[in-house]
Amino acid sequence: MDRFSAIVTRMDDAIWSMLLVALCLGVGLFLSLRMRFPQLRLLKEMGRVLKNGEEDGNGITPFQAFATTVGARVGMGNIAGVASAIFYGGPGAIFWMWIIAIIGAASAFTESTLAQAYKVRHAGGEFVGGPAYYIERGLKCKPYAILFAVVAFLGPGVLMPGVQINSLVTVFEEAFSVDKVIVGVICCIVLAIVVFGSIKRIAKIAELLAPLMCAIYMGLAIVILGMNITRVPVTFAMIFQSAFGLQPLFGGILGSAIAWGVKRGIYSNEAGMGCGAIVSAAAECSHPAKQGLVQAFSIYVDTLLVGTSTALIILLTGTYDVTDGAGNLLLDQTGGIEAGIKWTQHALMSSYGSWSGKLLAVIIVLFVFTSMTGYCYQAEANIRYLTGGNERAITLCRMIFVLASFMGCLVSADAMWALGDIGYGLMAWANIIAILLLSKQASAILKDYEVQKKEKKRPVFDPAKFGISDDSGAWAKEK
Repeated sequence: MDRFSAIVTRMDDAIWSMLLVALCLGVGLFLSLRMRFPQLRLLKEMGRVLKNGEEDGNGITPFQAFATTVGARVGMGNIAGVASAIFYGGPGAIFWMWIIAIIGAASAFTESTLAQAYKVRHAGGEFVGGPAYYIERGLKCKPYAILFAVVAFLGPGVLMPGVQINSLVTVFEEAFSVDKVIVGVICCIVLAIVVFGSIKRIAKIAELLAPLMCAIYMGLAIVILGMNITRVPVTFAMIFQSAFGLQPLFGGILGSAIAWGVKRGIYSNEAGMGCGAIVSAAAECSHPAKQGLVQAFSIYVDTLLVGTSTALIILLTGTYDVTDGAGNLLLDQTGGIEAGIKWTQHALMSSYGSWSGKLLAVIIVLFVFTSMTGYCYQAEANIRYLTGGNERAITLCRMIFVLASFMGCLVSADAMWALGDIGYGLMAWANIIAILLLSKQASAILKDYEVQKKEKKRPVFDPAKFGISDDSGAWAKEK
């Protein structure tokens, strides 16, 4: 197993090179500048669109799409991922997670806007779409679209689910002393029952669970912040100083702080990966920019709120170590506790008592459950694209997904994280290049939305105006 872990880790290093980090930051910044930072100047509009949803019975509401993507995004990247970023990059990695969230929100806006614009209505009346669709219909490149669809099945469908289950069984073993395999079997049985439903069932579940799990978790962090209020200024100063190599202890790992902050930030919020775009296409709205704004806001919820909650829990309680990347500890405070989900668990127990470790286990179930259902829908959507909606292929996809999930309780955490990073890396390369090539179209759609808003109109999308065919009648009601 150790040999397997080492092989996967080397593959991970090849995929997650600094070039990919530069691509994510560079494209996000380019999109921000091109569209005049819509993720910042349209914050008020995001809230308004999220509140005033639309649904005609065929699509899900913008809030359900928001809840589903938040549910998929808010997972182990926000807890175990944040911990590993601190372990390998120091406290400064948190600053770079914030930066990639703000810049990446422009990528999330772009991909979700494009997914809406190029969505299609399939025979059942529901909307489908995502990167494969806007690559084929927008870039007119079917082979590229097929490549993305294959990668997007392998990522959420095979490589990424194990991370979630691995963290869940680990925290349950710590809290309740239950065998990992037993927990894994139970989780996968429940998961199978749910994923054999439709996107609407997934959306309804996410709509209920996503706000609840986020509120409880952030509530725990806020109380810890109050309990350690005198340490807050010092902690934030350490984050900012470490982010630029100004903190003597962590000055030698500045590159790691940037790389791991961006790397884990991307894993946490999935901005630019195409994951959110797949769910966004299923939403019912009068203009693509509306869903783009909703999804940009979900990035903030995921990283700036939930991810920062984990960082504060760990940093304020001193439950973290930092390595120099060569196996040597620059800071040793945990007494050898494995970096990841256990840091958060022990930080909570040291603040609240042993009961909080059990509460975290329950919260993790909610995090993992919504993440996994989101992953399954993303994988399934791409299988639908590749096979034309073949029901046998979709059933096989769901079976593979459940089996891949079960691997999380059998393989080491390092190997699972490496596989997950490979999945995200492949999707990043495929999707970010596509949204960069289609950025002119996304910018024009946003401008159209803002012009209609200034004219006091209810923004309505006309695909013909942008050279987009609507043979399936996805926008027929709005014309």
